[in-house]
Amino acid sequence: MKPYIVCHMIASVDGRIDCDMTEQIESGNEYYEALEELACPSMLMGRVTMQMHYALPEPFAPRDSSPIDCEMFYVARKASAYCVGVDTHGSLQWGENEFDGQALLVITDENCPACYHERLSEQGISWIAAGKNGVDFVRAMELLAAEFGVERLAVTGGGHINGAFLEAGLLDEVSFMVAPGIDGRAGMVSVFDGISDACRPATKLHLRSVRQMGETVWMRYDLIK
Repeated sequence: MKPYIVCHMIASVDGRIDCDMTEQIESGNEYYEALEELACPSMLMGRVTMQMHYALPEPFAPRDSSPIDCEMFYVARKASAYCVGVDTHGSLQWGENEFDGQALLVITDENCPACYHERLSEQGISWIAAGKNGVDFVRAMELLAAEFGVERLAVTGGGHINGAFLEAGLLDEVSFMVAPGIDGRAGMVSVFDGISDACRPATKLHLRSVRQMGETVWMRYDLIK
């Protein structure tokens, strides 16, 4: 079993998700109002997003590069809500073990240095190591449900982590908000990005609802599987 997983994102009309840009064009606090309605107390973000908003600026420097080399997890404490960060190689450092009332939980692969997991444990930070060469997201989500009790999870970017969850077939719903503005800059990441298989077919969606919130449009889609 895995949690029910919603990808919740806000973007410009051209589908770009740079946070500084979306904050400029969002008319109010619609993104977080919608997130509250989704009733997903736990959120998951990729390394870049976690670095931008939560991690310390200095990277983690391992004293020993020996990998943990097996699937493992550590429950620092059971919580009603988690802030889940994907940090495949263990590069981020943390000044706190919770953010906005959500207990921090870090996901790495099994090639990540074991001393990184030791450091997390010392700080009272929960973690999951799953996957030999890159994170095994399917298995990580099974552990998140079974060992940490997460029933509903919002995946909130960036584009590459959204793409990884889409590629792994883990998404149940897409919650997509279009803010009133255009980015247009070259090379900016889109809502779903980074899937390397050029022959991968498009993912079909079923429109569940549409709502206008201020000048932002909120659409909810179920994935057709």
